[in-house]
Amino acid sequence: MESSKRKNQLNKYFWIFLITGIALQFVAYFLPLISSTKTMPEGTTTTWLSLVSGIFGIWAVVLCSQGNIWFYMFGFIQTVTAGIICWLNGLYSNFGLNIFYLITEAYGLYIWYHRLQDRSNHVQARFLSRRTLVMITVCVLLLSIAVGWLMSRYTNDRQPYLDAFTTVPAIVAQLLMILAFSEHWFVWLAIDILQVVLWARAGDWCMTAQYAFWCINATYGLIHWRRNTLQAS
Repeated sequence: MESSKRKNQLNKYFWIFLITGIALQFVAYFLPLISSTKTMPEGTTTTWLSLVSGIFGIWAVVLCSQGNIWFYMFGFIQTVTAGIICWLNGLYSNFGLNIFYLITEAYGLYIWYHRLQDRSNHVQARFLSRRTLVMITVCVLLLSIAVGWLMSRYTNDRQPYLDAFTTVPAIVAQLLMILAFSEHWFVWLAIDILQVVLWARAGDWCMTAQYAFWCINATYGLIHWRRNTLQAS
């Protein structure tokens, strides 16, 4: 009875969280249109594609925070649309990152399927050692600096260092997520904060709103994954 009550409460929070995130996307898309006599405000690159990507992105991360394998289905659409947006905005590292996401999502689906709890739709998470986490953090920081320098020197990337610091850590976070390590949420939270800055500077408010919501979701996902794993162990 207690387990059923907890599950119903979780479903309730899931839908509230999801609807709030989607509503935020519509506000971010339509508010600039309503507040301006122009079709799009000057300097704003938000398009209907950003709205579509944002909605599917909200679905994906909320499902991921629950450890639900269906997040891969929504994540695939979000990845394709986000890749196009990144290319149009001259964010080439992030474009390449979305190609990486597409390649790894099929593998991630396979890994998660074999870690499902009692063949439910929810994956069983695990933990990294503190030493491993520190080593990963140092390597990611150094590599991000190197990639940012290369992008600033050899490409016309509009935000080379922000682009690099949201790309290199995301590769690591994606791999940790695929392998079901709960620490991937720490990395995603740092990335999402930087992505808010990046897309606000690019003038795409749907993408900005999406990553702002993802910051909240990453915090919730970390708490939810760790709590459920500790209860199961």
